[in-house]
Amino acid sequence: MEDIDSRLFKFKGYNFHNIKLDTDFIETLGDFEVREDDVFIVTYPKSEHQKSTGNLETWFQVPYFEYSNETIDFTKRPSPRLFVSHLPYYLMPSGLKNKKAKIIYVYRNPKDVMCSYFHFSKKLPLPVTSTTEEFMKLFLEGRVMGSLWFDHIKGWYEHKNLFNIEFVMYEEMKKDLRGSIVKICKFLGKKLSDKDLDTVVTQAMFENMKSDPRANYDSILKTRFGIQEKGHFLRKGMIGDWKNHMTVEQNERFDKIFQMKMKDFPLKFIWDMNEE
Repeated sequence: MEDIDSRLFKFKGYNFHNIKLDTDFIETLGDFEVREDDVFIVTYPKSEHQKSTGNLETWFQVPYFEYSNETIDFTKRPSPRLFVSHLPYYLMPSGLKNKKAKIIYVYRNPKDVMCSYFHFSKKLPLPVTSTTEEFMKLFLEGRVMGSLWFDHIKGWYEHKNLFNIEFVMYEEMKKDLRGSIVKICKFLGKKLSDKDLDTVVTQAMFENMKSDPRANYDSILKTRFGIQEKGHFLRKGMIGDWKNHMTVEQNERFDKIFQMKMKDFPLKFIWDMNEE
């Protein structure tokens, strides 16, 4: 494991945040015993997995798989267990490759990911960049927790046949929350009554989750990561918020890199709220 700067540890090509990181557990991630009814929600950092966890579970805090083992004994959690993870496909437990446990991969357009990540990084009590330009450079070079966004999403998609996985676009959840919940429930083999579906839709609305401590992770940021009082884990959740932060030149530069890295990539991306 390599210490690449004061904030990050690189392990097998992937950057972890080093605050209270259990390196022994990280070394054994692949050996974690997976149950057949486990569900893993996987995202690149700041891709807004909370909409998915809000859809699936409201009665207790969903643990971050790679960061929560010090405070949670996963073996004692009742089934079905739900986990959240930012890990790349190759660091996930090998038992997931038997295609019995399920994975929901939530992805978001990378411009909004980058801008949301930049604001989130300001909350950390560690040295961070002060401008969008500086953070954009780190983001596009993969010098952030989660490493390179392009590698993360492409790695999962290109190895999708190894897993029982469903890809869900954050922007589609934002535009059609009810339809997205129905899609996720179908993948999980769950059928909700209209009344239960209405309840889940209400709970999973961004405005409600932002005020719900079970979904917004504010307490974890304070107790585990020592986050200072600088706003909330859930900020806006907007589609196209990148337009409020990126210059024309930055946007053009980002587009050029995106086109080069994601040429012929089949998943759709939505960059603006009015885009179909």
